[in-house]
Amino acid sequence: MIVIEASILSADFARLGEQARQAEAAGVDAIQVDVMDGSFVPVITFGAGVVRALRPLVSLPLDVHLMIVEPQRHLEAFAEAGANRLIVHQEACRHLHRVLQGIRELRIEAGVAINPATPLSVLEEVLDLTDLIQVMTVNPGWGGQPFLHSQLDKIRRLRRMLDERGLGTPISVDGGIDRTTAPLVVSAGATVLIAGSAIYNDRASVVENVGALRVSFAKSKIQSSKSKFEL
Repeated sequence: MIVIEASILSADFARLGEQARQAEAAGVDAIQVDVMDGSFVPVITFGAGVVRALRPLVSLPLDVHLMIVEPQRHLEAFAEAGANRLIVHQEACRHLHRVLQGIRELRIEAGVAINPATPLSVLEEVLDLTDLIQVMTVNPGWGGQPFLHSQLDKIRRLRRMLDERGLGTPISVDGGIDRTTAPLVVSAGATVLIAGSAIYNDRASVVENVGALRVSFAKSKIQSSKSKFEL
């Protein structure tokens, strides 16, 4: 099953609750809240208060992506606000193993994100503590950036790494996901797609955009299955 998460980074900030509900009605599987601190990345966005405000408005899981320095200082606040999973950046954690343990002690899922220039080798010692690995297919900091095709091979190698260890850990992809790139990342082995501007835009409604996104990778999966059968 391929999961679609709506990133509210691309939503209308004046209507966050309404737009989160629109995404839920459109059939997305979760909402991703991109937390930026102006230090790890240049932009400042949301805090735990936004997660707390969204929690009673939707029944979907809230996936909180912490693009911040020293994320360990804020884990409890986001967990108490209603986050179902916290994703921290390997590059922001001096003691990644300890941070992941801390998240799990809060009884929520622990995810790790890696930037485009970060090698997969940094994850080898924490795979047993990781409930999701998020591959950044843009450099973090802004929504609407173009997809970095160089990351497709990283997704494939990560899928092989997990398969070799007998792990079914979901691979999430964040950045530049749309109807063109979604089939590419699904074919490479991704199972969770984070979409922002492809869902929230002026070209079509949220319902239409989510539907188009699902159709795009559904076709890709059918084509991939046929190819394997013919071999």
